[in-house]
Amino acid sequence: MASTSAALVNGLGSTFLTGGNKSRALLSAPVTARVGGAVAPKRFVVVAAAPKKSWIPAVKGGGNFIDPEWLDGSLPGDYGFDPLGLGKDPAFLKWYREAELIHGRWAMAAVVGIFVGQAWSGIPWFEAGAAPGAVAPFSFGSLLGTQLFLMGWVESKRWADFFNPESQSLEWATPWSRTAENFANATGEQGYPGGKFFDPLGLAGTLKDGVYIPDTEKLERLKLAEIKHARVAMLAMLIFYFEAGQGKTPLGALGL
Repeated sequence: MASTSAALVNGLGSTFLTGGNKSRALLSAPVTARVGGAVAPKRFVVVAAAPKKSWIPAVKGGGNFIDPEWLDGSLPGDYGFDPLGLGKDPAFLKWYREAELIHGRWAMAAVVGIFVGQAWSGIPWFEAGAAPGAVAPFSFGSLLGTQLFLMGWVESKRWADFFNPESQSLEWATPWSRTAENFANATGEQGYPGGKFFDPLGLAGTLKDGVYIPDTEKLERLKLAEIKHARVAMLAMLIFYFEAGQGKTPLGALGL
């Protein structure tokens, strides 16, 4: 446990999260050094910033509980909700956003799977693991072994790519694909790889002469829609857990 915690802390303090060596050296240098030794004249530029959105719009003030200073509204779906101050550290804020995004995507897939699985087999989702043959032609052992292998492989690659971006878009790391570019990050944003493999329908970009070109406007709109749906799905899963504790299912609660 101690080694795992140390690895996490070391990873969150990597140059990926804190900035490259050149960037840190540049930012730590005196202002005169940054402009070639000459004293740059002072220039004042007035920029009209958009007002930050609040998770309690009707309440003004409240300090960091209502409007935390470490949330500037730049993240998709940022409404200033961080009453526990989990995102004060920028490194941990990146990690928590990654965790929220991944958990939300799994929750969206799970909600659909719960409804479809029960409608198809008639077996409640919390009992499907005891009888996997009713949902798919697999035994429990083969299903568990396959899931552990595939999930472990994919999650280990995601973990490595989080701390070292683009490290997994290599030929040896993509054995079933002859082109490592299929797994490269086409948008340049963590958690949103895009490209021909991850965006085959071109929802957030277009293909031109075989090259994927991201559309920034579409991508930003889809990022906001995704995180909103992800949060609703996570809340839905929480409700499903409470229902399962009473022996009920989502379809049963809907009278279906």
